[in-house]
Formats: sequence, C-alpha cells, structure tokens
Amino acid sequence: MQKKRSLIFLIICSLVVAMLGHLFFITEWFQDRYMVGPNDGLQQMVTFKKLLYEQYSTGNFFYSYQFGLGGGTYSQLAFYFSTSFMFMLTAAFVYLLQSVQLIGPADTLFWANAAVFVSIVRLAIIIVITTYVFRYMKCNWMPAFTGAAIYGLSAIYFRHVTYWEFFADAMLWVPLLVFAVEKIIREAQGGWFIVAVAVTLFNNFYFAYVNLIFILIYIMLRWKIQLVENETNRLRQLKMYFVSGILGLGISAISFVPAVYGYLNNHRPPYSQQVPLFNWDNILFNSRFVIIPALFLILLFVFSLYKNRTFRLFAALSIIFILLHFTPIVASAFNGFSAPQYRWEYLLSFTIGGCVAFGLKYIDEISKKKLTIASIIVTIAYLFTVFFDKNISITSYLSFAVLTMVLITIFLLFMFIWGKDRVRLILLYTGLLIIPIVFANVFQYGLSVPGKVDEVSKNHLRSEDYNGEEQRQIIQQIKDRDNNPFYRIDWKVGSFNNTPIVQNFNGMSVYGSILNKHLLYFYLYDLNIDMGRESVSRYATLGNRANLYSLLQGKYMIIEKDNNSPIPYGFNKIIESENYIVFQNNNILPFARTAKMLFSEQEMKHTSVLAREYAMLEGAIVPNKNNTAAIPKEQNIIDTATLETVNALYNDNKLSVTDDQGGIDIIADEIHPDTKDFYIRFHLENLAADQGFTLKVNDYKTTRKSNQSVYKTYDDNLTIRVSKADKVKIRLPKGDYILKVIALYQEDYSKLEQAKRQATETKKINWSDNRITITYNNQNNDNLMILPIPYEKGWEVKVNEETQAVKKVNYAFVGFPIEKGINHIQLDYYPPYFRTTLVITLISLILSVVSWWRARGTGTLSR
Repeated sequence: MQKKRSLIFLIICSLVVAMLGHLFFITEWFQDRYMVGPNDGLQQMVTFKKLLYEQYSTGNFFYSYQFGLGGGTYSQLAFYFSTSFMFMLTAAFVYLLQSVQLIGPADTLFWANAAVFVSIVRLAIIIVITTYVFRYMKCNWMPAFTGAAIYGLSAIYFRHVTYWEFFADAMLWVPLLVFAVEKIIREAQGGWFIVAVAVTLFNNFYFAYVNLIFILIYIMLRWKIQLVENETNRLRQLKMYFVSGILGLGISAISFVPAVYGYLNNHRPPYSQQVPLFNWDNILFNSRFVIIPALFLILLFVFSLYKNRTFRLFAALSIIFILLHFTPIVASAFNGFSAPQYRWEYLLSFTIGGCVAFGLKYIDEISKKKLTIASIIVTIAYLFTVFFDKNISITSYLSFAVLTMVLITIFLLFMFIWGKDRVRLILLYTGLLIIPIVFANVFQYGLSVPGKVDEVSKNHLRSEDYNGEEQRQIIQQIKDRDNNPFYRIDWKVGSFNNTPIVQNFNGMSVYGSILNKHLLYFYLYDLNIDMGRESVSRYATLGNRANLYSLLQGKYMIIEKDNNSPIPYGFNKIIESENYIVFQNNNILPFARTAKMLFSEQEMKHTSVLAREYAMLEGAIVPNKNNTAAIPKEQNIIDTATLETVNALYNDNKLSVTDDQGGIDIIADEIHPDTKDFYIRFHLENLAADQGFTLKVNDYKTTRKSNQSVYKTYDDNLTIRVSKADKVKIRLPKGDYILKVIALYQEDYSKLEQAKRQATETKKINWSDNRITITYNNQNNDNLMILPIPYEKGWEVKVNEETQAVKKVNYAFVGFPIEKGINHIQLDYYPPYFRTTLVITLISLILSVVSWWRARGTGTLSR
C-alpha cells in the first residue's frame, strides 16, 4: 500500500513539474500558437502523425498510396512514428476520444494542438522512470526526483520536442537501459535487459544505435567502478548481456528489421566534407543543445563527493560526454559517421541528472569551506566565459539571467549548509526545482521568438501558406469531377513537399529522411528529373515533362496565377479560382499498362533521358535483359546550334559570368516544324566555395545548393524541359562555373500520342489497404504488366493463383509477368521480411517468458 501511495504521489509530482516546465507553451496554446517547429515540425511531425493515424485507425498498418508516389510507411516512417510506442499510445487515446465523439477529425491542426499535452505526459513519464532508476541505485527520494527533473527539463528535450518530436522518445529508454544493466550487475537478473533492449530497438532503430553506444560505455565504466558488494562477475555478465540482448533483439525483430531495411534501402549522397576535430560551443550560456546547470558544476567541484562511487560514476560519464561534445567527430559517429548532428546530447543530460541526484544525496556532508571553494571556481568559470566569448556581453540579458541563476543556486546551497534543518531542506529542493523550470520556460521563449516557432499558429495552419481554404476547395472540385482513385495532382504549397498528405490528395512530392532509393535514383540519375529545388530526402514534380506525367498518373496540375510556371504539353485549363488554375493532362495513360517490347537498363545506359522516356512509352525498361526491340532514337541538334555568351566568358568548359544575370544562349538553326519542346541537358558545377544559386533556362527556374550544404545531392547533370524557342537562354548569377556536355533534343510527342491511342483501359482494379486486385484480358499477348507503384521489397503477386516474381521495371516501378487471355491478379504488400520477423518475435517472446518463469525460483535469468 505504501509503495502504491508513493507511486501515485510521484506521478502527481512529475505531472506538476512537467506542466510547470511547459508553462510558456501552455500559454502559447491558449493563444492558438503551438509547440511545433515551422519547418520539419509542420512538414513532417504533425503531417506523418496525421497520415499514420488515418492508416492505423482504419486497420491499414503498412502502405500508403498517398506517401509521395506510394510507399511502405511501416518501414520508411519507422524513423518517425510508425513504430513509436508514444505515438501508438497517443493514437489509441485519440481513437477512444473519437469513438465517444469527444473530438473531431485528427488533421494536422489537431496534432499541432495536441503537441504540448503529449509532451507534458512524455516528460512526466521520463521523470517517473528516471526517479525510480536513481532510487534503485540507492538514492533518496528528493535527490532522485530533482536529478530526474533536471534530466527531463533539459534544453535538448524541448529542442527535440519542438523541432523533431520523436527524438525526445529516446529519453524514455536511457534510464530503462541503465536499470536493466544494474539488475544484471547487482542481482544477476536479465529479464529487464530483455525488456529494455526490445523496446529500444522496436521503438526507433536510429536512437537504439545511439542508446546502445551509451550503454556500452556505461557498462565499461561500470566495470571500473564497483557500486555494491558481491556484484555479478564479468564473464557471467557478458553471458547475460549476450543472451538477454539476443532475446530482446528477437522480440523487436518485427519492427527493427523492416526499419533497418528501410534505412539501407534509402539513398543519401555520402557526406564529403571534412569533419573538424574541435568546435567551440558555449555550454554555460547559449548552446542550442545543452546548457550545463550551475548546480551540477558546483557539485562537480566538491571533491569530497567523489568518495561516493555512484557520484563518481555519473561525474566521470558527464565529464567524458562534455569533452566529446566539443568534437564534431563524435557527433558524426553518433549519426552513423555522416554529417555531424548533435542529437545525442540527451545522454549528457541524463548523466548530469545522475550526478546531481547522487551529489544532493550527500548534501548534508558538504562543509562550508568545500562549498565556498566550489562556488568560487564555478563563478570564475562563468565570468571567464563571459569575458572571453565575443558572442555574449556581460551587460546582456542572457548574461544577467544566467549569472543570477548561478548566484541563486549558490545562495540556496549555503542557506541549507548553514542551518541543515528540515525547513531549509524543503526550501533547498523547492528552489533547485524552480530553477530548471524557469530555465525550461526561458529556453522555450528562445525557441518560440528567435526560432520563429510562434509563427506556427492556427491562422498559419489555415492560411494559403500551408493549408488554405481556397486550396482545399479547388482540390475538392477536382475530386468531385473525377472519381478515379489513382490519379495524381502536381501541387504543393511553396517548398512543403508533404502538402498532399496535409490536404489529403494523391500528389507527386514527399519529404522524409527515409525514402525509396529506387525512386531517388529514378529522379537523380536514371531520368534526371529536375525538382525545382536541389535537396536530398525529397522528391517533387516531374520537371514539366509530359511523358512522365502520363506514365505516372499525373493527371492534374495546380499553379498559382502569379507564378508564370511553364505548363507541360497536353495540359489544358479546366478550373480557375481567384488565385489558382487547374490544368488537366489529356494524354494520361492507364494505371495498369502492359508491354511486349523490353529494353535493358544496361543498353539504355548510354542513351539520353528522352530515349528512356520513349522506351517506357513503347514498352518497358528492365534490368539484365537483351532488348527485344530497337532502342528508340532521339535527335541531338546541338552540333547544328550556335552558342553565344551573354555577360560571360566561356572557354574550355569554364563559364565566368561577369554580371548579375549572364550565361549562354543556344541558338538552334535546324528545328523540325513538329517540335513542341526542347530537352536541354548539361553538366553544371558552381566553383564558389559556399554559394547557393538560382539557375534559369528560359522561363524555367531551379535552385542549386551551396557546395557546403549537407543537403546537396552532388548530382550536377541537369536536364531541363522548355518550350520550343529560337533561343535557349541559360542564366546564372555572377560567378565561375563548370559548364560542359551540352546536348539539345527535340520532342514532338508523337510517341506519347501513339501510346495514348493504343492504350487499353483496365476497369476492374480495386485497392484496399495493402491489397490490389486486377482483372485484365490480355488480348494482345503482352508478357509484362507495369504499375505506377514504386518497387520495393514486400510486394507479392499472384496471377491466376500462381505466385509470380515482382520485378523492378522502368528503373523504379512494379512489374510482373502476365498470361495470354484473362488474368486475375492479386498484389499484397507486407513490410520486408514481415512473416519471418513475426515468427522470430513470437519465438523470442516465448523463450523470454520461459526464461523468466524458470528464473523466478532461482533469482537469475540466463544462467
């Protein structure tokens, strides 16, 4: 009964601290402003929550046609929320509220509204778990709670939640892993290690990597610092770590394996920039990642505390991680040896919390002299930092606020040391809790105003800059006139590639860290499609190339009236509103197409992208097969064209633009009268060390990243489609460039129109969740069916009840053999290795339960 009352009291206290720690964003919520970042917060966090909740609440757990050009969300969104326990619990609660009609639709506005409340609950859980872990390690209640609160109320928590919410979930599992390790060391019990490893790996594979590196460091240091008598010997520990870890991995297999497959099936150019050894970051005043509490520093310099082994353990860990914070090499290592990312800093916040907890445990043993020495050292450190950091001033509000909190901390400690009675003890802990609460709210203000989080408001989420009323109405008009479930609309608001998910239509763009590599190769290399903006982790539009729109169900395009965007061939205006125009593609091809002529990727490798488009219109491009037809021909007329410089010098492939808008004019002398468009291809590199730029080709614009950008694709081969004109004008800002391998092709769209005439519409197509059924009468004796569904592992197909191999066709899409006559086709999608991992998970669960049951009588697991 006492334990139950203690737990209830702890939960209440944790919720109170969590709510007080969110006071700033709570007040913002009352003013319809949300705890959501203006970039990834809006583009990804609330957007993917909306998508996944709609899937999960209807029983569809695996695939979405709305995710870009289609994709396995269970695998590709495992980096975000698809396997997140916190999200699943939240989704279940939201579903319950919807079931009793207490709330309405769970759109992006709903998830933005809910963000601060989900964060409060998460933070309370973090504090409860961490407090219990410190208690298990023999810390008193109030020090344990204070240390847990300092961990939870850290800068990195609020930064993570606001900008990349799922990052904060990792903070739940760090104390659980430490508890599991201590269970093995102290009691030779491996059951909790199974649980900790399983939930860590299941929840998020990326942060499992980070957390397991941490726990490995913890174990190694723990072997050096013995905390209790009769600890389990190391050989036995290793056996238990191995066996329990394998069982935990096995339990998580159903989530972990598809998630890792999604990561490995992603494409991101290697990070080519040099990672520096050292980077200064002011962790006492204005770091974006971690602000060291003054209380921690004071305790760190009370050298008598090091007699306590647990304090020594957490102090050593903290010092190690503080030193590692200053080297971007470690930030790169924690990010899979890619670009340095400081996402791991919550580990330092945890060790600081532990150091504070076990330092405060012995607060009454600290003498006035020792506290005085520590206070002087810390004060000098702060003043030294202020005077030598040129980015802050001693007279600034920041300096005043930080130094005030330092002085208040010192005052509280001296107040208690001077009297050491119960009233002073209560005042001490109350004050020490208020300081991180105040800090948390001040940090939130820093995120909101300078970080522009305050721009994420109800008005913004209903504006034309995100999801406007006029935009929603025009989308609805398209839906009202076309009930085909497979067409796609080329439309996004500005650079928000996930607009289709927000506005609930099948689009042609997506932005996410894990995407289908076949699609990314398709865009970057195979078809060389310009997206209007160079960036990794996204794809969008089809570069106004009519052939591709017709092949990939791009039936509609929405543009803003004042945009003056070029319109692809074959698109006609059908709807007009005050600010937008809708165009319809009159050459759309069937969703299910068949082919007899096959072209091999290898033999198409040395052709132009226009020839590849022709091959896809006439038949299909497949890997590793001899061509069954002649390679389509296109005409490169660059040799008959004249190149003229404009405000530029051009020699030996080097272009020096001497004015703001200079470049080259390509004057075509022999243009076929039937030509509708030009395809202009060239290789372009910016020689500036750090300068992004806008490229213009006639009326087409696209932006290119700086050479220093971590989001640069390093694909400098461009293909731009423009309408037929006397001149093709390539325009660049002032600077030096490499411009070479220029080619100019004519397109009359005769092959597209022929494909449209010969197309046979397949009417019997049904798509429900992760299953597609098609009935097709193959009267032409074609041997392959192609669907505009991205190829990825997990698709299975049966044709007339016979299992067939799913093939990668047209570089990135699903194809499979068909028979002459009637074909009854069924395609199913399951996450990669789903059945195998399901069996592994079930077996591992059974073995874990059996091991636990056997260990009950002996007090051990995995002997």
